[in-house]
Amino acid sequence: MGSEGSAPVVVPRNFRLLEELERGEKGIGDGTVSYGMDDADDIYMRSWTGTIIGPPNTVHEGRIYQLKLFCDTDYPDKPPAVRFQSRINMTCVNQETGMVEPSLFPMLGNWQREHTMQDILISLKKEMSAPQNRRLYQPHDGNEDQRVEQKGLALRCVIMNLARILVAGRQLQLAT
Repeated sequence: MGSEGSAPVVVPRNFRLLEELERGEKGIGDGTVSYGMDDADDIYMRSWTGTIIGPPNTVHEGRIYQLKLFCDTDYPDKPPAVRFQSRINMTCVNQETGMVEPSLFPMLGNWQREHTMQDILISLKKEMSAPQNRRLYQPHDGNEDQRVEQKGLALRCVIMNLARILVAGRQLQLAT
């Protein structure tokens, strides 16, 4: 019954995720980072949403960033995929996809089983304050859905303008 030479206890994935869910629901730290499950009916607890409020004295101050964290079946042995839903300019974030690049973000690149989603969000918030990110130009507020909506609106405007031109041209033809 002694603990000499015994291997560390490995908490199963679902128990670990339930612990993280409970911690996320209680709120953490100063309230500038939070997270929770996307879908309460997801029995595999794969899809999570995180929020970071930008740190003061940076270009991120006052901005609210939404993220998606995807914990595959090998989590916590492997890190979750992390993607910003909100537009952000950071050295570790792919500008096209919003994905946090593990090769550029040490917490994901050097993942350890003990790390949590809370740790990731806190580390990303700290990264926002890093010299290479604190003053980077930031795109207008908005998330991917808003960008798609704006593109759709612009396309509808172009189509409506083309329709007006065609109607006006047709009316000119009929008048002559």
